[in-house]
Amino acid sequence: MKHTNPLIYRLLALAALWPAISLGQDPAPAATPAAEPAAAPAVEYSKKGADTCLSCHDDEVALGVFHTKHGQPADARSPFGKGQLQCEACHGPAGNHTKRVKKGETRPPVIRFTADSVTPVAVQNGMCLACHEKSTASAWHSGPHETNDVSCAACHDSHARKDAVLSARTQADVCYTCHVAERSQFQKPFAHPVRQGQLACSDCHAPHGTTAESQLVKATLNDTCYECHADKRGPFLWEHAPVSEDCSTCHDPHGAVNPGMVNLRGPLLCQSCHSQAGHPSFSYGPSGLPGGSGPPVSSLALGNCMNCHSQVHGSNHPSGSTLTR
Repeated sequence: MKHTNPLIYRLLALAALWPAISLGQDPAPAATPAAEPAAAPAVEYSKKGADTCLSCHDDEVALGVFHTKHGQPADARSPFGKGQLQCEACHGPAGNHTKRVKKGETRPPVIRFTADSVTPVAVQNGMCLACHEKSTASAWHSGPHETNDVSCAACHDSHARKDAVLSARTQADVCYTCHVAERSQFQKPFAHPVRQGQLACSDCHAPHGTTAESQLVKATLNDTCYECHADKRGPFLWEHAPVSEDCSTCHDPHGAVNPGMVNLRGPLLCQSCHSQAGHPSFSYGPSGLPGGSGPPVSSLALGNCMNCHSQVHGSNHPSGSTLTR
């Protein structure tokens, strides 16, 4: 077997280093290993857990947590369950917060869930989502509440015996703190029974986010309405186009001054679409009322179109093409 001349290897090595040698440069040094990141500061918890906290925070608000699901020692999922971090599970490590503070120094803060809290909303919500991520799923991160930096604590009170936002009777008052226009709408004479506590905002809207418009619980407004008004779903033999398109074409879901929560009283509501001249839809004005300058018109003075066209949501009658039966 032929042995290769070792001179060949020397020449090849010289050829590889020639560009650096010809320019009077040393061969490139080997890359130095990257510096290790600085170690994170040690997390320090209080010595006695909740007992340390309650030595100062012994008021009714703080103690109220023991009347909620968050304060149940027998539930392993609770912050106060066996092996859990108790108060510090939500409020973060309080080792520095519970230490003796020198005169003139400010006590190091912990995470607070109040309206005047200096804790960023993202940090507050992050503590809640650490446990409640599955219940809110990904919809929270695409909803307007998260987009507008609304904290969980802006609606929920984890220390309250009964969280107001979870009760149909008191939920609306929590929502009204931001949605002030809706408060006045539900005070109108014809409205869904929200102020009576029979219906909650969350029966129609998903506060934790959804891909539907206006955070509706269903994909469309009509599908949401059909959850209660199933008799209006159809299909009908004779359809009324606005009914199948959008309920809000005729109705105001938050309340109105007209019976049936319609946007306008009849026949003005009907005439907003049916505008051609003739009996069914001639746009009668005040002059057609008794005492006016024109001839009296009974259909305007005594009622509206639905006195005859009573099946305005649709009809299955063979002769119901005009929605009169």
